[in-house]
Amino acid sequence: MSMPVLAGIGDEAGPELADQVAAIAALEWDAIELRTVGGTAIADLDDRAFDLVAATLAERGLHTVCVDSRIGDWSSTITGDFGRDLEELRTLGPRCAALGTRYVRIMSYPNGGLADAEWERRVLRRVRELAARAEQHGLVLLHENCAGWAGANAKHALDLLAEADSPALRLLFDTGNGVAYGYSGLAMLTELVEHVAHVHIKDGADGLFGPAWTVPGQGDAQVAACLELLAANGYQGALSIEPHLNLVPHSDRGGTGSADGFIAAGLALESLLFDADR
Repeated sequence: MSMPVLAGIGDEAGPELADQVAAIAALEWDAIELRTVGGTAIADLDDRAFDLVAATLAERGLHTVCVDSRIGDWSSTITGDFGRDLEELRTLGPRCAALGTRYVRIMSYPNGGLADAEWERRVLRRVRELAARAEQHGLVLLHENCAGWAGANAKHALDLLAEADSPALRLLFDTGNGVAYGYSGLAMLTELVEHVAHVHIKDGADGLFGPAWTVPGQGDAQVAACLELLAANGYQGALSIEPHLNLVPHSDRGGTGSADGFIAAGLALESLLFDADR
């Protein structure tokens, strides 16, 4: 297996940008994924703070592989304000251009008490509109197998792509989300692999109080098999660690990230890739 671009979601290593770039540097990687800086989403940073982020990454020679938005994520519902999502997307257009990435992570809206058919109808309508707007902004939306209508169901994810019918919508596959949502990630990836443009790497197993997250290769997410499947299908995108060892954004456990856990997860991923190459 040839070595793909390796990256990580920065705030998993610590809240401040200095923490994030230091952890990436410790791994000797040259790519990062951005979600929050100083606890603030990238779209919510004021112009001065964002310009400092972009300048710092450029100075360090770090490429941004993706920006993780809140559009359709676990903090929202399908009955919430769609205008907020459109504004976030509008803000991220020039910011992604400044960071040198076209990729924006989205999800597909947890239900807000609607009947299933109406939930589906509204999700498809919203994501179709988001993809059309993304095309105008020069962005590509990456739908993650996480919260929302299409998050844990391969057929729904394919229906989402078909409904949008746009090059501005592709899939983000997270190896560990099946552990959290009760499905086989490898089985889902088998159905979706040709549509995957970006990958999050995490691993875990069922625990007493929910998923017990581990470094890649030590849980039940079949990370090695997922990597083999991606390679066999010619995957060319990045592998971005989201270990959740000390930060679980949508959990009561919360956390603030840890450089030690982040680096351990990165080294474990490198080991899996090295073993696959031998």
